[in-house]
Amino acid sequence: MSIVNSLKERRSYYNISKNLPVDENKVIKLVEEATEFTPDAFNMKSARVVVVLGEQHDKLWDSIFDVFGGKVPREKIDSFKAGAGTILYFYDNSVVKGLQEKFPAYANNFPVWANQANGMLQSNIWVGLRELGIGASLQHYNPVIDDVVKKLFEVPENYILVAQMPFGGIVEEPAEKAKENISDRVVIKK
Repeated sequence: MSIVNSLKERRSYYNISKNLPVDENKVIKLVEEATEFTPDAFNMKSARVVVVLGEQHDKLWDSIFDVFGGKVPREKIDSFKAGAGTILYFYDNSVVKGLQEKFPAYANNFPVWANQANGMLQSNIWVGLRELGIGASLQHYNPVIDDVVKKLFEVPENYILVAQMPFGGIVEEPAEKAKENISDRVVIKK
């Protein structure tokens, strides 16, 4: 599959199940390799990932529901809980701060670059999951859930939660995307 075809296949899958089309070890290997090979500025390697599976995945989404005190509909939370797992994306703020001190002229850029690298990692893993026949979506319940996530999974205090990616077997394909006029966003100058 070419990169463009893989990108076309990557969608937000909200109707997922606990039945993965591959062994969960393939998911773990994908996450490890994508984390190792996704580039970042100054080779800072600030991205951190926690893969939550099985009962811990269910506990995560029940805890997220509890944190919001019912303000997020149970059906929505249960649609993520229905999956096989969740990938939690962080960056290590101690790495960022260390580089800010080492390179003060670029200090303001390191948090931006850490987020950019994390976004690339999220995209790489998302596309990789789809290549494995797995559906996923990207969620942003942080910072409301930061404390409960850190406590549940013993995450260091210096980790900054960026996003959550529930994933699972594909139950239903999403509706077709409308074709956009890409020239509204891409300009070519010769």
